[in-house]
Amino acid sequence: MSLIHPNACVHKKAKLDPSVQVGPFAVIDEHVQIGAGTVVGAHAVITGHTTVGKDCRVFSSAVVGSPPQDLKFKGEKSFLSIGDNNTIREFCTINPGTGEGGKTLIGNHNLFMAYAHVAHDCRIGDHNIFVNNATLGGHVVVEDHCLFSALSAAHQFVRIGRFAIIGGCSKVVQDIPPFAMADGHPARVYGLNLVGLKRNNVPRSTIKELDKAFKILFESGLAIKKALESLEHGKFSCSEVAYLVDFIKGTSRGVIRSRRSNGSESE
Repeated sequence: MSLIHPNACVHKKAKLDPSVQVGPFAVIDEHVQIGAGTVVGAHAVITGHTTVGKDCRVFSSAVVGSPPQDLKFKGEKSFLSIGDNNTIREFCTINPGTGEGGKTLIGNHNLFMAYAHVAHDCRIGDHNIFVNNATLGGHVVVEDHCLFSALSAAHQFVRIGRFAIIGGCSKVVQDIPPFAMADGHPARVYGLNLVGLKRNNVPRSTIKELDKAFKILFESGLAIKKALESLEHGKFSCSEVAYLVDFIKGTSRGVIRSRRSNGSESE
C-alpha cells in the first residue's frame, strides 16, 4: 500500500524510499531524494536539488530547499543536504547554497523548531537545537551540541563552536567560542556552559580545565592574543582547551567579548 497520500503532489522523477510517508497537499519536486523512514507532513514543500536522509520528520508547512534569499542568486544549480534523524517543525525555511555548486549542509539529530530559518551555504553539525524563530544568516557554521534559543539571530559568516548556548533574542555578530554561554544584544560571553557539558557527560576534570581557561580568556583583563599565549603555555592536559584555542585563532570576524569587557578582549 502506498504511503503517499493521493492528494500529495510528488514529481514522478523524485527519488523516495518506499517507506517514506507523504501527507496530503505536500509538494515534492523533481530533484528531491528522501531516505527510508522519513515522514513529510501535510502542505510541506521539499524542492530544489535537496537530499533528505533517513528517519527525518518534516512537519506541516515547512519549506525545504526553496531558492536562497540572496540577491546574488541567479538560478544557478545549488544544493541542500540534510542528514538523518532531523526534525523540521512547522513553517521552518531551509535554503540551499547560492552560486553554481553552492551547498547548505546539515548533519544528524538536529531539531529545528517552528519558524526557524537556515540561510544559504550554512554548515550545521549534529545534535543542535534551534528554538522557535532562531535565524541563521548565510555561510554560518554551527558545530555540534549547540542551542539557539528563541528569536536569536546569527550574522552571516559567524561561527558557533560546539557546546555553545545562545540566549533568547540574542544578536550574534561575531564568533561564539565553543563551550560558551552567550546572551545579549550584541551577544556577550556569560561564562561556561556548565549545564550543557554536564548533560553530555563531559568529565569533571575537563570541565575544571575549561573553567580555568574561560577565566583567563574572559575575566583576566588580557587581550585575546595575550590570553591565548597564556593558555598555550599553561598546564592544560585536555584536548578541549587546545580546540578552544584553535577555534579562536581561526576567527575572521573576531570572537564575542565577555559581558565585563572594556573592548580589548576581541581584538
